[in-house]
Amino acid sequence: MPVDPGRRERKKQVTRQALMAAAVRLFTERGYDETSIADITDAADVSKRTFFLHFPTKEDVLLADSTRRITLAVRAIEERSPGTPLRDALATAADRMITSAAEHDLPAGLAALRARLVVTAPSVQARVLHTTFTAQTRIAKALRDAYALDEVTAAALVGALMGAISAATATSLERGDAFEATQAAMRTAASLALRCTEPIRPGS
Repeated sequence: MPVDPGRRERKKQVTRQALMAAAVRLFTERGYDETSIADITDAADVSKRTFFLHFPTKEDVLLADSTRRITLAVRAIEERSPGTPLRDALATAADRMITSAAEHDLPAGLAALRARLVVTAPSVQARVLHTTFTAQTRIAKALRDAYALDEVTAAALVGALMGAISAATATSLERGDAFEATQAAMRTAASLALRCTEPIRPGS
């Protein structure tokens, strides 16, 4: 009897959730560097092969929703209402990324743990930089296509926005802010960065 695709997908999601939950618990209890992939798979009662079917690296467990967040930002630009100013489209994209950092179907504590490890674990920092570059590239392309911008302008606008949010996040976490305060800092940074878009007009 063939396997129900919906059932198979639900089973995959259950396994993915178990891996993330185990990772968050172990990272919190033992420390990030002290926790191995084998520790996570043992705690989730799955094989290492299964782990790698879901996550390329240990760092990617912390970035489980990164693709979704990038997609939300891209869609905010692509699905904007006719005549939406460039600044407003970027503001919506930023808001969706910031809001989704604490939402979606993630284990409790993952978002806050990720934010803390970004400033304390070099391997996580490196993976986040790679993910951020990918995000900037995708969002800049969407912005370029939507507003007929040249590549440099689109890249600069998105880079300024993402850079401001990243810098504010790191500073907020380094001074020991709670995750909610860090999110507020991210929104402030986005608002400041978006001021540079005010003179930009489509096709300019």
